[in-house]
Amino acid sequence: MPGASPPAAATMRVVGATAIVLAASMAIQNAMFVATGPPAFGDPIEEVLAWHAQHRLTVAIAVGQEALHLPLLLGFLTGLHGVVGRRGGAGADWSRLAVAAGATVSAVLALYSVLWIGVVLSADELAEPSPAFEVVWQLHAAAYALALPALGTTFIGAALATHSSRLTPRWQRLLGVTGGGLLLAAGAANLAIADGSALLFVGLPGFAAWLVWLLATGVRLVRARTADHPDNASTHDRKKKR
Repeated sequence: MPGASPPAAATMRVVGATAIVLAASMAIQNAMFVATGPPAFGDPIEEVLAWHAQHRLTVAIAVGQEALHLPLLLGFLTGLHGVVGRRGGAGADWSRLAVAAGATVSAVLALYSVLWIGVVLSADELAEPSPAFEVVWQLHAAAYALALPALGTTFIGAALATHSSRLTPRWQRLLGVTGGGLLLAAGAANLAIADGSALLFVGLPGFAAWLVWLLATGVRLVRARTADHPDNASTHDRKKKR
């Protein structure tokens, strides 16, 4: 990546570090859930109530991480947009799509977290599930399902933006399009997922691909010493003409 000013290279490293922290936090969050065995959206509501009554701390950590993920995601996408924009080309359009979709992801996940807080707080006060508890749980599931297509769009836009700007290799573009496509496909069945359908698992490989892409992109940006800069290139050309 020849021809970048030191400030531009420093920005790339900050953006890359943000991507790495986001990927690591999301991976830790999901590992925590694997360890505690949370209920699926289609499980009996009695099991949902019992799990949340016993694992309030787990949910508290998870929603705390979601509060961290929102600024990390938006910071990464806006920072990446700046890096891609300085390099020009078609990547800037894809980057704008990623930023817009990322803002949607953040809004939906904020609703998802708020509803989840309502679920776990209600679980402490109920001896058995109430209709209101079940409705909040279903709304929580619906918010998660709607976050999938927004994340898929973010993934595809970011992957195409970085590849068009020569920041990432071809395999990461393929990973982004494939993984984002799986998230979009799963999200199209959001009503079924909210009702407990196993179609949710169609999106899980796409989510795993997102984490891999974030980590790989973050490492590349952190290790980058330079980046293409149109202003530097034009200055260099003018010196040659003189």
